[in-house]
Amino acid sequence: MNKIDLTINTDLATQILTAFIRRETTRAGFQKVVVGVSGGIDSALSCALAAKALGPENVLAVRMPYRTSSPDSLEHAQLLIDQFGVQSLTIPISDMADGLINKFSDMDNQRKGNIMARCRMIVLYDQSNAFSGLVVGTSNKTEILLGYSTLFGDSASAFNPIGDLYKTQVRQLAAALDIPQVIIQKAPSADLWANQTDEGELGFTYAEVDKLLYLMIDERYTPEECVEDGFAKDFVDTVVKRIRRYHFKRVLPPIAKLGSRTIGYDFLYLRDWGT
Repeated sequence: MNKIDLTINTDLATQILTAFIRRETTRAGFQKVVVGVSGGIDSALSCALAAKALGPENVLAVRMPYRTSSPDSLEHAQLLIDQFGVQSLTIPISDMADGLINKFSDMDNQRKGNIMARCRMIVLYDQSNAFSGLVVGTSNKTEILLGYSTLFGDSASAFNPIGDLYKTQVRQLAAALDIPQVIIQKAPSADLWANQTDEGELGFTYAEVDKLLYLMIDERYTPEECVEDGFAKDFVDTVVKRIRRYHFKRVLPPIAKLGSRTIGYDFLYLRDWGT
């Protein structure tokens, strides 16, 4: 297998991403942002970058525990809040989520998790209005490609500073920004039910899949070439199926074309309108 180097220049990445946050925030006429912090590494990195870009006083970190959430998640999120000095709120979502969950005795964990994720996004967009700040995304490139998110839940945001970083690279940048080690080293989890982990659900590790995704996406290898390079065919097939199946999560809903200037097809940019 060819050596796959996912190392990034963390100083340059920080410079680019903080400039991106400032540009996208001010372009929309805002000065502040809102970030949902879960105690995990992805939201921690987005929050830290936002604080560095805009100043901690202009960042609102929101903790949104459900009644089954791990106490560690709250504690780790608080470590981040204290370290970077951002503003914060804690808004439990149990009552909101249980209003629907309790109506269906046969509801499985996936449905419950989707409800929790969408309740959290309701809270974030409400605080976006109250705080006058844009909602910052917290999904990394690996999750986005694999469709490992809830549509209109944790995938929703005004902009996403870490969406072009594989999980492996998120860890590198988080370390460079001095994110608390307990957050960097913990097993990735959406914390939707007891003992739930990302890698347990996916069936493979982020370290494994990041290398495969890098070859397929960045280096444009075909699936056959990835197998030739040493990846197991079943693994490659599983990842390819996920990328294809969840493409709909990565794009705006398609609009049926009737006219000559259809949004998303012909009308794409402001410059098309003479601005």
